[in-house]
Amino acid sequence: MSVNPNARPPLPPFTRETAMQKIRGAEDGWNSRNAEKVSLAYSVDTKWRNRAEFINGRQEAQAFLERKWNKELDYRLIKELWAYTDNRIAVRYAYEWHDDAGNWFRSYGNENWEFNADGLMTHRHACINDMPIKESDRKFHWPLGRRPDDHPGLSDLGL
Repeated sequence: MSVNPNARPPLPPFTRETAMQKIRGAEDGWNSRNAEKVSLAYSVDTKWRNRAEFINGRQEAQAFLERKWNKELDYRLIKELWAYTDNRIAVRYAYEWHDDAGNWFRSYGNENWEFNADGLMTHRHACINDMPIKESDRKFHWPLGRRPDDHPGLSDLGL
């Protein structure tokens, strides 16, 4: 049996520990705001529903992410495990960002993920709500990029 060199461990079936590793890897990737690199975590035929937008394939996912991070400036994200099964993970998350006019938002959401045997995400279903916030109400203050390990998670922040 050969291992696919494009596989993205941890691989299904997930345990609590490996599901949490997968979630942190996704959070770290999205916080990098590197659409090309992030898109490699998805299968070439991935299918997404993100709000009211439907995305088909890795190339559309990459284009979506590029648009997203050009609009959602100073993006910082925290994800948290909600539930998992053999090849599926459910997460809740929040992220903070501002638009080009300086208006700040905290976006709350839930995602349902399904993975193939190589650990690539084949399905991503996201529900997201944006809440305007004052800049002084922000809770995510780390430098752009990966959330520091000692930064509180969503539950710790009361979110």
